[in-house]
Amino acid sequence: MIVKATMNDVQSIHDLLGHFARKESLLSRSLSELYSYLRDFFVFRNDDDSRMVGVCGLHICWDNLAEIRSLAVQDTEQGHGVGRALVEACLSDAVMLGIYRIFALTYVPEFFVKQGFKVVPKDVLPHKVWADCLKCPKFPNCDETAVLLEL
Repeated sequence: MIVKATMNDVQSIHDLLGHFARKESLLSRSLSELYSYLRDFFVFRNDDDSRMVGVCGLHICWDNLAEIRSLAVQDTEQGHGVGRALVEACLSDAVMLGIYRIFALTYVPEFFVKQGFKVVPKDVLPHKVWADCLKCPKFPNCDETAVLLEL
């Protein structure tokens, strides 16, 4: 089941994102950032025990532009549609907000392409979206792929 994240989810989100940040497959988020942007996040809870097994955020960047960010699914739950469901929840949220251009920066562009995103050059995104990049240890040599969906 997918729900909006709550204060009780912050530590679990931090732990899950930290796991993938250590693998260098996504950007880590501090607890402070997670509390500040908590309203951006959806979590996927296991139906059996309500345990959080995935997370994804929709961050509004600019007029009619939002980013899918911090998509992470526990290793044992990957390949079961959790990531797809989380992205779909974020896309629904975007449409409700009147946002029809959604992008992601990813190491797994194939996942997003299967959901209708197109690989695009990073320079098609406005400079405003690069604010988080300044905190990244790979800046300015980003090796992620930009994907964009226009609804």
